[in-house]
Amino acid sequence: MDPEPQTLLVVIGITLLCSAFFSGMEIAFVSANRLKIELDKNRGTASGRILAYFVKNTANFISAMLLGNNVSLVVYGIYMAILLDPPLSSLVGEGNNAVILVLQTVISTLIVLVTAEFLPKAVFRINPNGILSVGAIPLLIVYWVFYIPTLIVMGFSNLFLRIMKSDIKDSQQVFTKVDLDHYVRDLSDRIEEDAHMDNEIQILNNALEFPKIKARDCMVPRTDLVACNIEDEITVLKQKFIDTGLSKILIYRDSIDNIIGYVHAYELFSKPEFIKNAMMPIGVVPEAIMAKELLEQFSKTKRNIVVVVDEFGGTSGVITVEDIIEEIFGEIQDEHDRAVTIDKQLDENTFLFSGRTEIDHLVHHHELPIQISDQYETLAGFIFSELEEIPKKDQSFETEKLIVTVLEVSDSRIELVKLERKT
Repeated sequence: MDPEPQTLLVVIGITLLCSAFFSGMEIAFVSANRLKIELDKNRGTASGRILAYFVKNTANFISAMLLGNNVSLVVYGIYMAILLDPPLSSLVGEGNNAVILVLQTVISTLIVLVTAEFLPKAVFRINPNGILSVGAIPLLIVYWVFYIPTLIVMGFSNLFLRIMKSDIKDSQQVFTKVDLDHYVRDLSDRIEEDAHMDNEIQILNNALEFPKIKARDCMVPRTDLVACNIEDEITVLKQKFIDTGLSKILIYRDSIDNIIGYVHAYELFSKPEFIKNAMMPIGVVPEAIMAKELLEQFSKTKRNIVVVVDEFGGTSGVITVEDIIEEIFGEIQDEHDRAVTIDKQLDENTFLFSGRTEIDHLVHHHELPIQISDQYETLAGFIFSELEEIPKKDQSFETEKLIVTVLEVSDSRIELVKLERKT
């Protein structure tokens, strides 16, 4: 005796819900941030401990989800066939069993794909960690219900893989850069209003971006270098230390494109007669070298300053350990630094900036509509890129959303700029 249609519909609905649950939880587990799961476990939450256990037994968990999904689909298929048989038989005739079977398969598959595959997987991937936390206890129950069948299935699978001489060692679960990046982005979205934490998040973001940083991105540019000719009198060098407050001054021969060393301020206490007596050697690196690699070189060579050269061998700038560290931790002020960078907001839409202000700072901290590009790193570079010439004092130009005015300019660089948002 066939079940009542109401009973069939209830069973079909339950099996579809179970299939959707298993499919959704499987994709949520695969998409989840492992680092956040580990942090939740360390906080002592029940869901965190359960999910961390699943992470340690990933193969068994995935197998349990697949097994549960298959069981649901088998039951669904049986009851769906019973439900569809009478109306399809009336439609195409009772003798056309092959046609009925094809129609039953097509209709059942379409319903499963929409309600138990595409829809739950799309929804569960939106917030996988949150979904897993809510469903942790039901997942644990399901996991233990299917534990013995899962072990049997896994045993047969491993036996088959051994026969095929395949490697069946479980890969160790590790937290990757991607996990940290996703966690930082999620944390940043949830605590935007906390300024103190925002600084810590910025440091983490800088650390994640650090492998992409090149020497040209963090060097002191050629136009800002302070240097002496090796033929100059030692008194000239002393005066430069007094005037600039720097701890190191570069030494060149003939031109700035031939830097041969540098002098540290403490070398002057030995009262050298000539600059060459106090000069220390300096390394040379190309613009394209990665900051991470350069930091390793500094550590190995016990040096902390190098000259950065362009593709033609000319001096592009210099870079120190401090410059590289600042890419992660932000500006580091020491006793030799002078507060020369201008960063002022005059009103809601008007700002004053030094030409050396970085574009990233303008975009991320002031939300100014400036296109980030590999062609320039600073506000001055952006202006040069737009005008393709050294601007004159009080020269202005407009972009789609900004009015840019150069307030102060020297022979070779832009000193002060006013930016106005268009309203």
